[in-house]
Amino acid sequence: MTSTREGRVAGSGRSKGAGRSGRQAVAARVDLAGELLDGLTDAVLTTDDHGSVELVNAAAARLLPELRPGTDLAGCAVPALAAATVAGHTRFEAEHHHRQLRGVRRALAGGRSVWYVRDVTEEQARSEALLTERGRTAFLADAGRRLGLALHRDQALRAAAALPVPYLADLALVVHLPAVPAEQRPHWVRHTERQSGPVAGTADWSLTTALPEIEEALDGGFPPPRVWSAGHLDPIVAADVEPGATLLVSPMPGAGRTAGALVLLRHARRGGFDPRDVDLAREFAARAGAALTMAELYDEQAHLARVLQNSLLPPELPGIVGMDVAGGYRAAGDSLRIGGDFYDVLPTDGGALFALGDVCGKGVGAAVLTGRVRQSLQTLRLVEQRPLALLRLLDQALLDMSDAARRGQFTTLLLGTLRREPEGGLRIRVAGGGHPAPLVVDADGTVTSVRVGGMPVGALPDARFTEVDLRLPPGSVLFAHTDGVTEARGGRHGAEMFGERRLRQALSSGAGLPPAALVDRVLRLVDEWSAGQRHDDVAMLAVTPSG
Repeated sequence: MTSTREGRVAGSGRSKGAGRSGRQAVAARVDLAGELLDGLTDAVLTTDDHGSVELVNAAAARLLPELRPGTDLAGCAVPALAAATVAGHTRFEAEHHHRQLRGVRRALAGGRSVWYVRDVTEEQARSEALLTERGRTAFLADAGRRLGLALHRDQALRAAAALPVPYLADLALVVHLPAVPAEQRPHWVRHTERQSGPVAGTADWSLTTALPEIEEALDGGFPPPRVWSAGHLDPIVAADVEPGATLLVSPMPGAGRTAGALVLLRHARRGGFDPRDVDLAREFAARAGAALTMAELYDEQAHLARVLQNSLLPPELPGIVGMDVAGGYRAAGDSLRIGGDFYDVLPTDGGALFALGDVCGKGVGAAVLTGRVRQSLQTLRLVEQRPLALLRLLDQALLDMSDAARRGQFTTLLLGTLRREPEGGLRIRVAGGGHPAPLVVDADGTVTSVRVGGMPVGALPDARFTEVDLRLPPGSVLFAHTDGVTEARGGRHGAEMFGERRLRQALSSGAGLPPAALVDRVLRLVDEWSAGQRHDDVAMLAVTPSG
């Protein structure tokens, strides 16, 4: 104990020896209390009713060496404690001798008080470290989410430049190396708090050597932070950076190569990058590099898909003398515009060859076989144009494609020739391969089926196919369709099929319309029926004699 307040105990009527024994007992209790107080980790000091220090334990002597018994707290050399005493506060918190102290006052009997003072320096440091780590974790989680949403290269580059500002840096610059350096120039994207959004551009290859750190990072190295000096990267960076800023460059790893470099700068007033900041910047750069690599891969695949898509989509139909032809198409769903239904019209001497089919399945797999069927027809028609014979050749060609046969893929098909008659009608010969019957819509609205029949093409060896001839007079329309039209589901509960009856009504009420208008009418009615929720591909073809 640094100080205790001793009391004299005198008992009237007691012997002198009894008095000494009482004083010894009191002293023993005081010593015991002192030992107990000195064993506490908190600082404890008591004051009398005038605010003067009475007792100071060992912890208080270490934390508050200015305080001694008899010190007036209101004017002591501990400013925060003195201010709390004068104001009558029961708490104080302040820094003292580079330690963070927190004190609480409790009232005692007789106007006396006791202050309990704790050293919370380490506790506060741990709390701040925890908050900092939570902030870093939240930053990486948000960055990962936003980088993951960047499906295209430009989106990934802009996100990589925008996300570090202002959490990691006052300025961020991404230098991106193209996949084919010999054919392109480096891209750069820069962002600061003063900008409404990232700005981008291209630069000469000298940009990659403008700073040694950039060149080192592009080689996969990890240069340490350093103080930036004016003149570098001007005007890409220098216009937005104050002298004395700290620069940190980190590689952005890609797939088997370094995709680019991330340049971060902090103004001098903010201070430099501590080791934890450097680690966080490296981690962010790695995630940005991975996102950039995935975005480039997505762009490449999307470009390839567009090229294939354009080659597989139904063609623009040619103009054929003596006839008016129109086609309509919808792929199942909205994300893929190609599927297993198709149509084609190919000019021939004196007329045209038409095909409308439905490949088993849908999506990419069906689209691949659709492309094979169309390419095979393009080739086989050069040696055979009779519908039934051509259908048999196509059947054999599909059966010879062992991979398609293994997957059990086949197609239903209508294959026919169109020839103009001198009197103005059309002579049509149609071969059937298990496809829904085409319909003839007369000028008066009568709708009749053309029963063709046959077996699916490419499904079984020795398949049987049939062929019919018909004459289409002026004013009548031959309408062929895939089963996606009649099997489109919708209605009140979304499960009823559009059906043959509704199709015939739509055609009958559209009698007299040109083929293009009739096709649009049926497509619109099917879309309205299914409310845009198509589960199968739809294709249709309409032809009529023309003057």
